[in-house]
Amino acid sequence: MIKLKSNSLMDGVEMIDLALQINDYLIISDLHLGYEHSLNREGFMIPKFQFEKILDRLEEIKQLSPCDKIIINGDLKHEFGNISWQEWKEVKSFLEYLQDNFTEVILIKGNHDNFTRYISDKMGLEMRDHFSLENFLLLHGHQLPDLNQFKEKCLIIGHEHPCIGLRNGERVEKIKCFLKGYLKDRELIVMPSFNFISEGSDILHEKLLSPFLTRQSIDNFKVYGVEDFEIFPFGRVNDLLQASTKFI
Repeated sequence: MIKLKSNSLMDGVEMIDLALQINDYLIISDLHLGYEHSLNREGFMIPKFQFEKILDRLEEIKQLSPCDKIIINGDLKHEFGNISWQEWKEVKSFLEYLQDNFTEVILIKGNHDNFTRYISDKMGLEMRDHFSLENFLLLHGHQLPDLNQFKEKCLIIGHEHPCIGLRNGERVEKIKCFLKGYLKDRELIVMPSFNFISEGSDILHEKLLSPFLTRQSIDNFKVYGVEDFEIFPFGRVNDLLQASTKFI
Protein backbone atom coordinates (compact mmCIF):
# COMPACT_ATOMS: atom_id res chain seq x y z
CA MET A 1 0.00 0.00 0.00
CA ILE A 2 1.24 3.50 -0.87
CA LYS A 3 0.35 6.39 1.41
CA LEU A 4 -1.26 9.34 -0.36
CA LYS A 5 1.01 12.36 -0.61
CA SER A 6 -2.11 14.50 -0.39
CA ASN A 7 -5.30 13.80 1.54
CA SER A 8 -7.39 15.60 -1.05
CA LEU A 9 -10.42 13.56 -2.10
CA MET A 10 -11.43 16.10 -4.75
CA ASP A 11 -11.19 19.83 -5.26
CA GLY A 12 -12.23 21.51 -2.03
CA VAL A 13 -12.57 18.29 0.00
CA GLU A 14 -9.85 17.02 2.36
CA MET A 15 -9.80 13.75 4.30
CA ILE A 16 -8.59 14.01 7.89
CA ASP A 17 -8.71 10.51 9.35
CA LEU A 18 -12.44 9.58 9.41
CA ALA A 19 -13.59 13.18 8.86
CA LEU A 20 -13.97 15.42 5.84
CA GLN A 21 -12.99 19.07 5.71
CA ILE A 22 -14.79 21.50 3.41
CA ASN A 23 -13.92 25.15 3.91
CA ASP A 24 -14.30 25.79 7.65
CA TYR A 25 -16.56 22.77 8.27
CA LEU A 26 -15.58 19.38 9.65
CA ILE A 27 -17.94 16.54 8.73
CA ILE A 28 -18.32 13.22 10.57
CA SER A 29 -20.99 10.55 10.30
CA ASP A 30 -22.56 7.58 12.08
CA LEU A 31 -21.36 7.87 15.68
CA HIS A 32 -24.06 5.56 17.08
CA LEU A 33 -23.68 6.75 20.65
CA GLY A 34 -25.14 4.23 23.10
CA TYR A 35 -24.26 1.23 20.94
CA GLU A 36 -22.65 -0.59 23.88
CA HIS A 37 -25.89 -0.44 25.87
CA SER A 38 -27.76 -2.00 22.96
CA LEU A 39 -25.19 -4.78 22.66
CA ASN A 40 -25.26 -5.41 26.42
CA ARG A 41 -29.04 -5.90 26.23
CA GLU A 42 -28.47 -8.50 23.52
CA GLY A 43 -26.05 -10.42 25.73
CA PHE A 44 -22.74 -9.07 24.41
CA MET A 45 -20.89 -7.85 27.48
CA ILE A 46 -18.55 -5.19 26.16
CA PRO A 47 -17.30 -2.22 28.20
CA LYS A 48 -18.58 1.29 27.53
CA PHE A 49 -15.53 2.88 25.92
CA GLN A 50 -16.72 4.50 22.71
CA PHE A 51 -17.76 7.94 24.00
CA GLU A 52 -14.32 8.82 25.34
CA LYS A 53 -12.65 7.45 22.23
CA ILE A 54 -14.87 9.58 19.99
CA LEU A 55 -13.95 12.70 21.96
CA ASP A 56 -10.25 11.83 21.91
CA ARG A 57 -10.27 11.18 18.16
CA LEU A 58 -12.17 14.39 17.44
CA GLU A 59 -9.67 16.34 19.53
CA GLU A 60 -6.83 14.87 17.46
CA ILE A 61 -8.61 15.81 14.24
CA LYS A 62 -9.20 19.35 15.52
CA GLN A 63 -5.44 19.77 16.04
CA LEU A 64 -4.92 19.07 12.32
CA SER A 65 -7.75 21.27 11.06
CA PRO A 66 -8.51 24.99 11.31
CA CYS A 67 -12.28 24.31 11.10
CA ASP A 68 -14.51 25.99 13.67
CA LYS A 69 -17.81 24.52 12.43
CA ILE A 70 -18.98 20.89 12.41
CA ILE A 71 -21.62 18.77 10.66
CA ILE A 72 -22.88 15.43 12.01
CA ASN A 73 -24.18 13.57 8.95
CA GLY A 74 -26.72 11.34 10.66
CA ASP A 75 -27.03 8.55 13.25
CA LEU A 76 -25.73 10.46 16.24
CA LYS A 77 -27.31 7.81 18.47
CA HIS A 78 -27.98 4.10 18.00
CA GLU A 79 -31.41 2.92 19.23
CA PHE A 80 -34.24 3.10 16.67
CA GLY A 81 -37.33 3.23 18.84
CA ASN A 82 -36.39 5.08 22.03
CA ILE A 83 -33.60 6.80 23.91
CA SER A 84 -31.60 4.62 26.29
CA TRP A 85 -30.17 6.13 29.46
CA GLN A 86 -26.68 5.83 27.99
CA GLU A 87 -27.76 7.62 24.80
CA TRP A 88 -29.42 10.46 26.68
CA LYS A 89 -26.34 11.04 28.81
CA GLU A 90 -23.80 10.71 26.01
CA VAL A 91 -25.71 12.61 23.32
CA LYS A 92 -26.32 15.53 25.71
CA SER A 93 -22.66 15.56 26.80
CA PHE A 94 -21.46 15.31 23.21
CA LEU A 95 -23.65 18.17 22.01
CA GLU A 96 -22.43 20.29 24.92
CA TYR A 97 -18.86 19.50 23.85
CA LEU A 98 -19.62 20.53 20.26
CA GLN A 99 -21.25 23.79 21.34
CA ASP A 100 -18.25 24.59 23.54
CA ASN A 101 -15.70 23.85 20.81
CA PHE A 102 -17.35 24.92 17.54
CA THR A 103 -19.06 28.14 16.49
CA GLU A 104 -21.73 26.27 14.49
CA VAL A 105 -23.17 22.76 14.89
CA ILE A 106 -25.23 21.22 12.08
CA LEU A 107 -27.18 18.01 12.78
CA ILE A 108 -28.50 15.92 9.88
CA LYS A 109 -31.12 13.30 10.70
CA GLY A 110 -30.26 9.65 10.12
CA ASN A 111 -32.47 6.60 10.30
CA HIS A 112 -31.41 6.00 13.93
CA ASP A 113 -32.29 9.58 14.93
CA ASN A 114 -36.06 9.32 15.30
CA PHE A 115 -35.88 10.50 18.92
CA THR A 116 -32.61 12.44 18.87
CA ARG A 117 -34.50 15.70 18.37
CA TYR A 118 -35.88 15.45 21.94
CA ILE A 119 -32.31 16.01 23.13
CA SER A 120 -31.22 18.41 20.38
CA ASP A 121 -34.30 20.59 20.91
CA LYS A 122 -33.33 21.04 24.56
CA MET A 123 -29.87 22.11 23.38
CA GLY A 124 -31.31 24.64 20.91
CA LEU A 125 -30.10 22.64 17.90
CA GLU A 126 -32.25 21.89 14.86
CA MET A 127 -32.17 18.50 13.13
CA ARG A 128 -32.23 18.83 9.34
CA ASP A 129 -32.97 16.35 6.56
CA HIS A 130 -30.08 17.71 4.50
CA PHE A 131 -27.62 20.59 4.36
CA SER A 132 -26.22 22.49 1.39
CA LEU A 133 -22.62 23.60 1.48
CA GLU A 134 -21.83 25.50 -1.71
CA ASN A 135 -21.81 22.80 -4.44
CA PHE A 136 -22.09 19.93 -1.92
CA LEU A 137 -25.32 18.37 -0.64
CA LEU A 138 -25.03 16.47 2.62
CA LEU A 139 -27.67 13.93 3.55
CA HIS A 140 -27.50 10.74 5.57
CA GLY A 141 -28.06 8.29 2.74
CA HIS A 142 -30.74 5.93 4.08
CA GLN A 143 -33.40 7.32 1.73
CA LEU A 144 -32.98 8.34 -1.90
CA PRO A 145 -34.92 11.59 -2.46
CA ASP A 146 -35.92 13.17 -5.75
CA LEU A 147 -32.56 14.65 -6.62
CA ASN A 148 -34.12 16.90 -9.28
CA GLN A 149 -35.06 19.29 -6.47
CA PHE A 150 -31.38 19.88 -5.66
CA LYS A 151 -28.86 21.81 -7.73
CA GLU A 152 -25.67 20.65 -6.01
CA LYS A 153 -23.36 18.52 -8.16
CA CYS A 154 -21.70 16.51 -5.39
CA LEU A 155 -23.53 14.37 -2.81
CA ILE A 156 -21.99 13.36 0.52
CA ILE A 157 -23.64 10.54 2.47
CA GLY A 158 -23.01 8.25 5.42
CA HIS A 159 -25.21 5.30 6.42
CA GLU A 160 -23.24 2.65 4.50
CA HIS A 161 -20.41 2.42 7.08
CA PRO A 162 -18.07 1.31 4.26
CA CYS A 163 -15.04 -0.82 4.92
CA ILE A 164 -13.09 -3.32 2.85
CA GLY A 165 -12.30 -6.85 3.94
CA LEU A 166 -8.80 -7.78 2.86
CA ARG A 167 -8.48 -11.55 2.78
CA ASN A 168 -5.33 -13.55 3.33
CA GLY A 169 -6.29 -17.21 3.43
CA GLU A 170 -8.83 -17.63 6.22
CA ARG A 171 -8.02 -14.26 7.78
CA VAL A 172 -10.02 -11.11 6.95
CA GLU A 173 -8.86 -7.68 8.08
CA LYS A 174 -11.43 -4.89 7.80
CA ILE A 175 -10.35 -1.33 7.08
CA LYS A 176 -12.70 1.66 7.11
CA CYS A 177 -12.76 3.61 3.88
CA PHE A 178 -14.11 6.55 1.91
CA LEU A 179 -15.77 5.82 -1.44
CA LYS A 180 -15.87 8.21 -4.38
CA GLY A 181 -17.84 7.65 -7.58
CA TYR A 182 -20.94 8.78 -9.42
CA LEU A 183 -24.69 8.61 -9.04
CA LYS A 184 -25.90 9.34 -12.57
CA ASP A 185 -24.45 12.77 -13.38
CA ARG A 186 -23.45 13.70 -9.82
CA GLU A 187 -20.32 12.90 -7.88
CA LEU A 188 -20.97 10.83 -4.78
CA ILE A 189 -18.81 10.57 -1.66
CA VAL A 190 -19.57 7.90 0.96
CA MET A 191 -18.10 8.49 4.43
CA PRO A 192 -16.86 5.86 6.89
CA SER A 193 -18.48 5.67 10.31
CA PHE A 194 -17.08 7.60 13.26
CA ASN A 195 -17.81 4.52 15.35
CA PHE A 196 -15.13 2.47 17.10
CA ILE A 197 -17.04 -0.65 18.07
CA SER A 198 -17.45 -1.99 14.53
CA GLU A 199 -15.33 -1.43 11.42
CA GLY A 200 -18.49 -1.34 9.32
CA SER A 201 -20.00 -3.08 6.31
CA ASP A 202 -17.61 -4.87 3.94
CA ILE A 203 -18.51 -3.46 0.53
CA LEU A 204 -16.61 -6.26 -1.20
CA HIS A 205 -18.39 -9.21 0.41
CA GLU A 206 -21.55 -7.99 2.15
CA LYS A 207 -24.90 -6.60 1.07
CA LEU A 208 -24.95 -2.87 0.39
CA LEU A 209 -27.05 -0.77 2.79
CA SER A 210 -27.65 2.57 1.07
CA PRO A 211 -30.15 3.00 -1.80
CA PHE A 212 -27.61 5.41 -3.30
CA LEU A 213 -25.44 2.40 -4.16
CA THR A 214 -25.94 -0.70 -6.28
CA ARG A 215 -23.60 -3.61 -6.78
CA GLN A 216 -23.21 -2.66 -10.43
CA SER A 217 -22.58 1.05 -9.88
CA ILE A 218 -20.14 0.60 -7.00
CA ASP A 219 -17.67 -1.39 -9.11
CA ASN A 220 -16.13 1.81 -10.48
CA PHE A 221 -15.98 3.66 -7.16
CA LYS A 222 -12.53 4.59 -5.91
CA VAL A 223 -11.61 3.34 -2.43
CA TYR A 224 -9.53 5.28 0.09
CA GLY A 225 -8.65 3.25 3.18
CA VAL A 226 -8.26 4.95 6.56
CA GLU A 227 -5.91 3.59 9.18
CA ASP A 228 -4.82 5.67 12.18
CA PHE A 229 -4.77 9.04 10.38
CA GLU A 230 -3.18 7.65 7.23
CA ILE A 231 -5.07 7.52 3.92
CA PHE A 232 -4.34 4.74 1.43
CA PRO A 233 -5.55 4.58 -2.19
CA PHE A 234 -6.77 1.05 -2.97
CA GLY A 235 -7.90 1.68 -6.54
CA ARG A 236 -11.39 0.79 -7.70
CA VAL A 237 -13.83 -1.62 -6.08
CA ASN A 238 -13.78 -3.90 -9.12
CA ASP A 239 -9.97 -4.17 -8.95
CA LEU A 240 -10.18 -5.21 -5.31
CA LEU A 241 -12.89 -7.77 -6.06
CA GLN A 242 -10.80 -9.33 -8.81
CA ALA A 243 -7.72 -9.40 -6.58
CA SER A 244 -9.64 -10.93 -3.66
CA THR A 245 -10.78 -13.92 -5.74
CA LYS A 246 -7.15 -14.94 -6.16
CA PHE A 247 -6.85 -15.61 -2.43
CA ILE A 248 -10.07 -17.59 -1.96
